[in-house]
Amino acid sequence: MRNKPELIFPDWDAPDNVRGFSTTRGGGVSLFPYHGKTVSEGGFNLALHVGDDSGCVEQNRNHLRKWLPAEPLWLNQVHGTQVVQAGAVPGLPEADASFSTNPHAVCLVQTADCLPVLFCDVTGRVVAAAHAGWRGLAEGILEETLSRMRQVGAAEILAWMGPAIGPERFEVGEDVLAAFAARDVSLAGYFRPRVGESGKYLADIYALARHILEKQDVSRISGGNFCSVSDAARFYSYRRDGVTGRMATGIWLV
Repeated sequence: MRNKPELIFPDWDAPDNVRGFSTTRGGGVSLFPYHGKTVSEGGFNLALHVGDDSGCVEQNRNHLRKWLPAEPLWLNQVHGTQVVQAGAVPGLPEADASFSTNPHAVCLVQTADCLPVLFCDVTGRVVAAAHAGWRGLAEGILEETLSRMRQVGAAEILAWMGPAIGPERFEVGEDVLAAFAARDVSLAGYFRPRVGESGKYLADIYALARHILEKQDVSRISGGNFCSVSDAARFYSYRRDGVTGRMATGIWLV
């Protein structure tokens, strides 16, 4: 195994006591189809629920732990709006976001096309990580995460959008468009009809999330310049490969 995972670090103006990251598919021991950049390279799959050998996943997780201050809070993600407090819940909670005000408690979500969003406040008192697939995004996972953060007195909040499916590859049907339009008709503007395919659209998940965040008075938003589907060398993608691994995006206070 390599000396360290291949990580992406948020390009944002977070306080000095905030640490965040996203993993990529490289730097681990998982084998095909959970491999790294090439079939012959070990992959850094961190998910136990996708069919990968559990021993390989545990080796990858153990390797990640060496670069974290504590065991992260792993979630049983269900594309919902439940938010839990890292360090305050046991086991594998069913939730799609977590937050923390305690140093060294690591909030973490797993993705392979869905949108991971990291949050912190400008004073470095609270952090959060949210998993925003289209269902969770439409139903309010970002709003619920912000609500839990603000309950502990957070003032101005920053957001960073990590690796997700890009606007040229996120094909959806009329049901997805209808779900967003039902909550805010202006969100329909982030869907483009697919030329030659009736009832098909290209959706911009980054623009949808940005719109929702701005409606919640979050204006300092970074990231959103990835495409997990197009960049097969760096990212796992369920949309592209079907059977694949998962990346992790996490954050904590020091």
